[in-house]
Amino acid sequence: TIRADRDRYYYGADALFSRHPDIIKRLSVDAPALLPTLLDGLIWRSRLAEHGKRRVNYFISHLLVGPDGDFAQALEWVMEMRDPKLVCHDVVSLVTDLVWGKLAFRTFLIGKSWLMFCVLIFTLAQAILNRLMDYENPTEDEDSIRAIIFVLRIFIYLFSMTTLIASNFRSIVKDVKHGNLVKVGLIKMPGYIMEGQALAG
Repeated sequence: TIRADRDRYYYGADALFSRHPDIIKRLSVDAPALLPTLLDGLIWRSRLAEHGKRRVNYFISHLLVGPDGDFAQALEWVMEMRDPKLVCHDVVSLVTDLVWGKLAFRTFLIGKSWLMFCVLIFTLAQAILNRLMDYENPTEDEDSIRAIIFVLRIFIYLFSMTTLIASNFRSIVKDVKHGNLVKVGLIKMPGYIMEGQALAG
């Protein structure tokens, strides 16, 4: 068992993660029953209670940062196991909350803000401005509305559709280059097309 106090690891946790930075992957393949024990050992709980609460320290640095200073693959390996009990473990839950709250959430919002802006422009061009038009009794004001609709549609085609085509083209080239092809009927298709997000798109 790996134990820790508030200041440092005991029983060689640093040595373990230094020697085997892929210990999570090794255990997930060879001995998945030992993973909860390993994760339990990364939690220190005080014996003393203050105001009905006990201090708890989580030692998760090795699960967040790999030995080379890059982001550790521990979460990826845990997710590959598809074990709901393991994903709900206190240590894994804390690591995912930290990664989402401190890193991924902002990046996700920035990435999706462009999509939301394009959806807003599309809705404005296709639904809202079209309803302002009176096709039976056209007026001079409607020429300006038509011009605005035209400009907004050009914007959607140039800036939204071209980025979508470019990202799909990059994925196709990458799959063909690495030989990641899936046979659909008699035709071989790039593997990414069969993923859920690509099928929905």
